[in-house]
Amino acid sequence: MQRYIPDLASRSVPRYTSYPTAAEFRGDVGAAQQRDAIAAIAPGSPVSLYVHIPYCRQICWYCGCNTGPVGRGQRLTAYLAALEAEIAAVAPLLRGQVVTIHFGGGSPNALPPAGFAALVATLRANFGGAATATIAVELDPRDMDRAYAEALAAAGVTRVSLGVQTFAPRVQALINRIQPYEAVAQVVADLRAAGIAEINFDLMYGLPGQTLRDIGETLDLALGLSPSRVAMFGYAHMPRLLGRQRMIDTAALPDAAARFTQSVLAFDRLGQAGYVAIGFDHFARPTDSIAIAAEAGHLRRNFQGFTDEPADAIIGLGASAISQFDGLLVQNEKHVGDYRDLVGAGGLAGVRGIVRTADDQLRGTIIERLLCDGTVDVAAVAIAHGAKPCAFASALPALQQFGRLGVATLSGWRVSVPPDARAYARLVASAFDIYRQPDRQRFSQAI
Repeated sequence: MQRYIPDLASRSVPRYTSYPTAAEFRGDVGAAQQRDAIAAIAPGSPVSLYVHIPYCRQICWYCGCNTGPVGRGQRLTAYLAALEAEIAAVAPLLRGQVVTIHFGGGSPNALPPAGFAALVATLRANFGGAATATIAVELDPRDMDRAYAEALAAAGVTRVSLGVQTFAPRVQALINRIQPYEAVAQVVADLRAAGIAEINFDLMYGLPGQTLRDIGETLDLALGLSPSRVAMFGYAHMPRLLGRQRMIDTAALPDAAARFTQSVLAFDRLGQAGYVAIGFDHFARPTDSIAIAAEAGHLRRNFQGFTDEPADAIIGLGASAISQFDGLLVQNEKHVGDYRDLVGAGGLAGVRGIVRTADDQLRGTIIERLLCDGTVDVAAVAIAHGAKPCAFASALPALQQFGRLGVATLSGWRVSVPPDARAYARLVASAFDIYRQPDRQRFSQAI
């Protein structure tokens, strides 16, 4: 039974899809460092590509992604041309082998099927290893039909993530995302008929007007469609930073206690259905590759969330895409017009980021292992990085406080998050974050 601790549940804390987080990115890191990092990847090393499509046919009010309305079709044509220019600039620098390609957004299926297929063909033709790379795509089920499912399969897509969020019509209306259950069920059937069997659902709790009954009914309907994986995200309401969220009535949002109860219900219901808990917000069938990776201690965490991604280096392509290297995090220009100008001139698009020091990499490893495994031997990780565990003495007061509250255990330098406290894992991880002080404005609630 997970325990509700009001002060902890309402705290603001990063999701730690990177360390340092994007909040630490600076404008004095950009294309020059990006170019050097790509060129420094050892020949044959596994590399992942992330391709960002910053467009949607319809804009949802809850969304925190870098995306905008498609509008005129010429926007997509111009954006695809810019992506091709960026690919032409990056490909000659890269000696590694691409093993996975992930399309995110926005909505990658905002592209017409022929445009998506042409983009995949360009990636495969320009990057070593891409001809056999596995491809995953995030999809908006409102813009899917049988023909698009078949186009994805023909392009070599093997895994898709559907943005379901909720099946409650009343809640859908409050977030400007109307998609009847029957429509999503048809998309799932079309994808499976096309040969795409690995189907993930993204669901949310903490949405305006959302009740426990809504969560339960959504889970029942979702489980009836037998997804391979389910991600259950807590809605992050930050209208000060995200203008579209101002369309959501703050007074209609569940409070911290209700959010906690909703997350616990989802955790229990998915576990009862046979899904393995992955980290603090993902769930998978025991035979799914991410569950196998978690069992083997090979689970990773990056900008795509919890993953079995084999590559250390991730190269982001497209407006706002983030590239990740051992010693560098760098983000492309967010504004699409400025992004097109940068790559159109033959350059790279990185404009902000951070050079990761040895200490950053060490702390990042500790945070990643704690979130992925639920436990980490800080001393062992420190020694492997040529450091001493005493470097983390400043984390002890917070860890000891978490221990007294029952959301962490300490045994020497081994830090663990008990299974019944996994909802607080990000807070425990934050003890190792030297950049962070409690901030109630910039990040999502812990639960």
